[in-house]
Amino acid sequence: MSCKSTKVAPSVDFDHSCSDSVEYLTLNFGPFETVHRWRRLPPCDEFVGARRSKHTVVAYRDAIYVFGGDNGKNMLNDLLRFDVKDCSWCRAFTTGTPPAPRYHHSAVVYGSSMFVFGGYTGDIYSNSNLKNKNDLFEYKFATGQWTEWKVEGSLPVARSAHGATVYSDKLWIFAGYDGNARLNDMWTISLQDREHACWEEIDQSGEIPPSCCNFPVAVCRDKMFVFSGQSGAKITNNLFQFEFKGHMWTRIPTEHLLRGSPPPPQRRYGHTMVAFDRHLYVVGGAADNTLPNELHCYDVDSQTWEVIHPSMDSEMTVLCQMPSGRLFHAAAVIQDAMYIFGGTVDNNVRSGEMYRFQFSCYPKCTLHEDYGKLFENRQFCDVEFILGEREEKVMGHIAIVTARCQWLRKKILQAWDRQRQKTKQESGEESDDGAAGGQRDIPAGHRPSGTQLMLEVAIREAEAQPFEVLMQFLYTDHIQYPRRGHVQDVLLIMDVYKLALSFKLSRLEQLCVQYIEASVDLQNVLSVCENANKLQLDQLKEHCLNFVVKESHFNQVIMTKEFEHLSTPLIVEIVRRKQQPPPRLYSDQPVDIGTSLVQDMKAYLEGGGLEFCDIILLLDGHPRPAHKAILAARSSYFEAMFRSFMPEDGQVNISIGEMVPSKQAFESMLRYIYYGDVNMPPEDSLYLFAAPYYYGFSNNRLQAYCKQNLEMNVTVENVLQILEAADKTQALDMKKHCLHIIVHQFIKVSKLPNLRSLSQLLLLDIIESLATHISDKQCAEMGSDI
Repeated sequence: MSCKSTKVAPSVDFDHSCSDSVEYLTLNFGPFETVHRWRRLPPCDEFVGARRSKHTVVAYRDAIYVFGGDNGKNMLNDLLRFDVKDCSWCRAFTTGTPPAPRYHHSAVVYGSSMFVFGGYTGDIYSNSNLKNKNDLFEYKFATGQWTEWKVEGSLPVARSAHGATVYSDKLWIFAGYDGNARLNDMWTISLQDREHACWEEIDQSGEIPPSCCNFPVAVCRDKMFVFSGQSGAKITNNLFQFEFKGHMWTRIPTEHLLRGSPPPPQRRYGHTMVAFDRHLYVVGGAADNTLPNELHCYDVDSQTWEVIHPSMDSEMTVLCQMPSGRLFHAAAVIQDAMYIFGGTVDNNVRSGEMYRFQFSCYPKCTLHEDYGKLFENRQFCDVEFILGEREEKVMGHIAIVTARCQWLRKKILQAWDRQRQKTKQESGEESDDGAAGGQRDIPAGHRPSGTQLMLEVAIREAEAQPFEVLMQFLYTDHIQYPRRGHVQDVLLIMDVYKLALSFKLSRLEQLCVQYIEASVDLQNVLSVCENANKLQLDQLKEHCLNFVVKESHFNQVIMTKEFEHLSTPLIVEIVRRKQQPPPRLYSDQPVDIGTSLVQDMKAYLEGGGLEFCDIILLLDGHPRPAHKAILAARSSYFEAMFRSFMPEDGQVNISIGEMVPSKQAFESMLRYIYYGDVNMPPEDSLYLFAAPYYYGFSNNRLQAYCKQNLEMNVTVENVLQILEAADKTQALDMKKHCLHIIVHQFIKVSKLPNLRSLSQLLLLDIIESLATHISDKQCAEMGSDI
């Protein structure tokens, strides 16, 4: 589903052909296709081309081009073309001398040409003349001409099963297999000018992936990503990213992934990976002697993995449409869909199947970013934490802090009561516990906002730096990890961990433990162990002791200067641990990973934050208490209002343009603002379709979901509610479409209880539509019955 941003709320266009289903429904974002749906397309006919694996596919305009591979007996060098609009196969027109038959080569598109590099050639049937290649061929789509590039100077070593991509007018080649060993070198060549092109080896730096082969590469956000592959005994499921500008590799950390959250895919080879929007999609491959067929998705922004579950038309339909597990297949992206062809399936059988997967391209959820910016900007702060003996100050927002941390919530309520008592004493009023308790229960929005003071909360057991990290977690659900392995940075996260234990923040505890355990190395283990002992962090101390006494670590650790200065009790503990390791204890208890930002804000909206409300939203005169900081963080409309035009009585009338939404739709909008929820009844989608424009949300994510909600969920059962919403919002095309469904399904609609509650005008509209629909012949038949 493609989404295009416009300044004006888009109109709604509908196809009025009759159907029980409304999959034909479209808004002017673009054509509708159910997202996350697999679809099996016509396979390649044996008369056109053989079933195959170890081939390549590339996308050019509206076609997929398949080159080479093997059919189980012979290597291939034919070029096949699949038209994605017609879903038809043919042999591509070619002239000139094509590359020799090969497999495990690479193919990329640059401009209007396809470039094929390297691969394995020879006669696999007779096992003769088998060798790797380092030749480079160009195929021009417009003319069908094959041309070999003869390049002077240094050349990459001949290879197969390597990775290749195009970036900045250059072909980039990485790693592979040269016939004797796996590689991890990188070469590049400019594709702009064949006459002056030359190969250049890249001087790589950083955390370079191990030598490997049979892995995919994909480019996203100006970085190249490599995931897993065959690398001998060192095979891992690590994801690496390569910065083209600085030639720097980085291993993507997984320390921030909580236990219980989706892990990375298991290690594998022969899989595919493509990039779309901000996501990487991994399909298939051989994973520890299995052929999984799940689709894994990596979000480059949030650095999280998830398994994508296909949309359910019916369980049987999904099973028929999904590709089975396979390896050495190939994948490419056209517009907003991924195409997968061929591969080796069970029993070493080659496949000629083509599959299409429809991506979701919703704008990303900005909930965590929006709350993070609120903390960074320090706007609308209403609480000041006074920390440690030095009384350093960190400002925040009562609404966010009390939603996320019960320990700090209690501290804020105590400070609030003290401030109220002090104010009463200064004004000469008598202290009345009942009144004090009662006033806190009155939403603060009933009080003029100008009387609100900055609340001071003293926390002597916390220092400013670790508390800032903790606050960052409260607002965003993650922490910015410092430099991994640096002693001072690890000690900082240990201080954060100590606070997380004190404040009973289970989720933050897990994040800290995973970071620290992943950061412990030979250089810092003794410092971390001593600090854990000092802070009485037994779990971390245990991890460090086990790390030290490992066979491969012990001799190196005890020879360091740090070991000489270690406290005597710890030295004794290490020696005893080495001589007599304690028995391993296994716990079946599930790990408590705490509640997420989304879960906490949901509970807060549903009543948990009522006593901290400081604004009243009026919907058609009916009050709804809310929280200024949350509204301002998520909506530029509210942010500008509270900054410049805050009403004196602390009350704000709610509308979307000139239209007042229904109470149900308004609650749906609040759920989106507070915790990013996009699930709502279809009729709410009509009310909220223009909300992203009017309220200035960070993107049009809500609108994209409203579109899909309308397209997929207008049924006979809810058509009357949507008719009412369409009438109120003046969505005339939608109203016309609803009347069309009602007329054609009137026997079913007439039995709905909601029909009796429609307004007189809408009932007249239905009668008029029915009258228009009845043909002259039907009128004559009805007249003859009278």
